[in-house]
Amino acid sequence: MFGTEVSGLPEALLTRVDPLGWGSATAAVAQQAAASPGQVAGAAVRLLTTMARLPGATLARSVGATEHAPIEVDKRDRRFADPAWESNPAFFALRQSYLAACALTDDLLEAGRVGDLTDAKAGQFVHLLQNALAPTNFPLTNPDVLVKAFRTGGSSLVQGAQLAMEDMRNGGRPVKVDHSAFTLGKNLAATPGKVIYRNELVELIQYAPQTGEVHEVPLLASPPWINKYYVMDLAPRRSFVEWAVQHGHTVFTLSYRNPEESMRDITLDDYLLMGPDAGMEVVSQITGADRVDVVGLCLGGAMAAMMAAHLAAEDSGLLGSLTLLNTMLDYSAPGELGAMVDQASLDRLDRRMAETGFLDSKDMALTFDLLRPNDLIFNYVVSRWLKGEPPTAFDILAWNDDSTRMPAAMHATYLRSLYGANLLARGEMSLAGELLDLSAVDSDCYIVGAINDHIVPWRSSYASERLLGGDVRYALSSGGHVAGIVNPPSRKAWFEALEPAPDGSMPHYPASPQEWREVAEKQPRSWWEDWTEWSAQRAGPMRKPPRMGSRKHRALADAPGTYVLG
Repeated sequence: MFGTEVSGLPEALLTRVDPLGWGSATAAVAQQAAASPGQVAGAAVRLLTTMARLPGATLARSVGATEHAPIEVDKRDRRFADPAWESNPAFFALRQSYLAACALTDDLLEAGRVGDLTDAKAGQFVHLLQNALAPTNFPLTNPDVLVKAFRTGGSSLVQGAQLAMEDMRNGGRPVKVDHSAFTLGKNLAATPGKVIYRNELVELIQYAPQTGEVHEVPLLASPPWINKYYVMDLAPRRSFVEWAVQHGHTVFTLSYRNPEESMRDITLDDYLLMGPDAGMEVVSQITGADRVDVVGLCLGGAMAAMMAAHLAAEDSGLLGSLTLLNTMLDYSAPGELGAMVDQASLDRLDRRMAETGFLDSKDMALTFDLLRPNDLIFNYVVSRWLKGEPPTAFDILAWNDDSTRMPAAMHATYLRSLYGANLLARGEMSLAGELLDLSAVDSDCYIVGAINDHIVPWRSSYASERLLGGDVRYALSSGGHVAGIVNPPSRKAWFEALEPAPDGSMPHYPASPQEWREVAEKQPRSWWEDWTEWSAQRAGPMRKPPRMGSRKHRALADAPGTYVLG
């Protein structure tokens, strides 16, 4: 494919200007729409009908009436929360015109359907344009911006312009968070512990006990290496690691090194053997336990499941229970990310990674931002560039900005094997010399999905239940992807699950996630609390806490260690 030309542009240029193939997909959809005059005419009629109703609704608002709007606004759309969008006739008409234009382009996308992948790519591009052109993103058409400019005598606009210029010089995107408010080891990644093992890829942290007795079976956390590990130890009272330590678990976690060019050839096999596999061995040596419970998050959960299948193939018996948080094992329905990891996009990505030996962290961060552009891009365009507001101090955003690079060889294998070919779910993936069979994993498993997860759709995480061979408890949690781990008890927390039968037998899980949800029970508490009860039943009797490290594995540094700083 390299060196060929697509639409008259060299592949090398396409890799830079359109790595996801949005342009060609949108052109194909537009061409198909042009060949469907009936559907296009229907879209035009719907637009004209809407616009014909708009003057009357606008006039009604000018005299204080509230006639039904031609297009209803999604109440979850925070862009139009200012009352002026409803009460002021000019802003009301502007908002309605914008929504009508969005409806027209959606109708044209529908008229131009040519195939799932092409349609999805065109939809992503068109919806990004819709979001970018929203009237809220421009100073003269955003009432909130105008009010602040009036109150500050225009200084907010001047300050916003200065901040925009500053951001343009430093990458081009608005700063989201005040990093000066956070320090690793103090108010992020702050649970006390020691680094007791280090290799070329990971550091292993052992956390100091906070209870007089602990469960016999230790717990190893397998975080995603696509970000820093401390999303699992975010902040005091918002840390899953802290919660587990305070509820009688001896907790260890992996902390991955941020790859450089020298690690371009490190493989997915290396990530298994030098990551969770090495971690399990060290944890067992330090604690003397013959079983180790594992909790994995997102990509770290996928690796934990691969490790579990690898251990099952070796008949090791070392794995205790398995917890998978917002983890996808079946990649047949990967959500919006699926349109970004097709064969052509992966070929272009390989070409780009070959230049440096890794995928740059900025590229990875932009990919995830594009999945939620209103929340993660344009929201900050308004607050920072138009209103001149300084960034807030928010721990999740501080962690989210602390992203990592991906080694070329490992990342290519991961994307092609899982997103590309779904080999793990099909039982055709080999790792470190073993064929991975998830059905051979007979450990009890606790699986968490999040209702608003845009990276791992909860229906895809539910599919893991049928792949694993042990007893499974599936919990659907409130929140989005990060809330799959940052979910401390609160009044807003809830989860849904099937409860065991009165005789203690495991409930039947329907094949359809929607059917499961119809019979699941909603509980007004965090899944952290439910997991604590579930894990306590499987983590063995209580004992005195083991020592920190051992003669062989002495403390090398205080938590959070050194790799997390890279």
